[in-house]
Amino acid sequence: MTLSSYTTTAYSPATLKRQPSGKPRSGLKRLTGQRLPWGNTQEVVPDTFMRPEPRSLRFWEQEYKRRAELKAKGTYKPKPMEKIDFHDRCDHEHYRHAPWAKRSQFWIFMHAFGKVVFFIFLVIGFLVAVTSGFMERGNFWEDFSASFHALFLVIGLPSLLVWSFSSLIVHKFPRLWVKPGKGPKWELNRRTGMVTVFKYRRGEATEHRFPFHEFDAYINTATDRQGLPMNILSLEHRYSDTSIRFGDLQPPGPTVSQPFALWDFIQNYMDISLPLPDAPLFEEHRHKDPTTVEHDKATGRNPRYWIDMNDETFKQVKHQMLGQVDRINTQTRPNLMARFVEYY
Repeated sequence: MTLSSYTTTAYSPATLKRQPSGKPRSGLKRLTGQRLPWGNTQEVVPDTFMRPEPRSLRFWEQEYKRRAELKAKGTYKPKPMEKIDFHDRCDHEHYRHAPWAKRSQFWIFMHAFGKVVFFIFLVIGFLVAVTSGFMERGNFWEDFSASFHALFLVIGLPSLLVWSFSSLIVHKFPRLWVKPGKGPKWELNRRTGMVTVFKYRRGEATEHRFPFHEFDAYINTATDRQGLPMNILSLEHRYSDTSIRFGDLQPPGPTVSQPFALWDFIQNYMDISLPLPDAPLFEEHRHKDPTTVEHDKATGRNPRYWIDMNDETFKQVKHQMLGQVDRINTQTRPNLMARFVEYY
């Protein structure tokens, strides 16, 4: 086992020094964005990162063993899409986000959309048909059947066809839809303490890289089509226009607790004085991170805590974490970065 080594630029609150004053934000940004405080984080895991489930971890553990055995025998045959680089990474060194190509996103969306609409139709269509059956003065079952049939032709059948066709494409013809995007959008690097934002123009990629401590987190609020406030987390570089919006990772929502938890999660991930966040997706990487190794040894943490967890326990742990996230105290904390930066 080879432990990862941190560089001199890795982030730790203990090494922070005085920094230049922050760049003034525009009036619109001040109205729609709330800056979040640094420090005093809690050990929370946003719902987005409570994955994969233990049963999935066990499946892939067995799959990797199977592949290793076949490779040792010289009989392993890679799957068609196995060698494609999707540009994303998630381990003890870096979290790199790279969305798939628009074609791939289209088929994934159509599959989910058709499925959701069909099941909503089954519930609402049934209730509407029952109501129609009672309101009409004729035979109940005839009126119920006529109403349900009409709704099925207008909503149920189209959604079922969309779901069925997209499911066929997704599960049987991966070559038609599986395609990586042009490259990563951003990367958080725990080993170096740097944040990189990738920008693309005419096929050429440019990297904008800055230290993590030069970014501030904001809750940005906008209204949806119904006029309801929707909140999203962003990281904005204090001295330039470089920023990351985490909408791809955590969809906008009406509450602020999940974005608050994501900010704590990011800080804990980047802080080399703390162990890796105790989330399922980092289980296989904990033994490669120096601080995490020391922490787990001192606390006696079971290295198979997540992978050996049964389904019922996992549901309980997720429920407890949701409660902890709902009670997060972000809004009452002092901003520890204010000791080192003068904000305008």
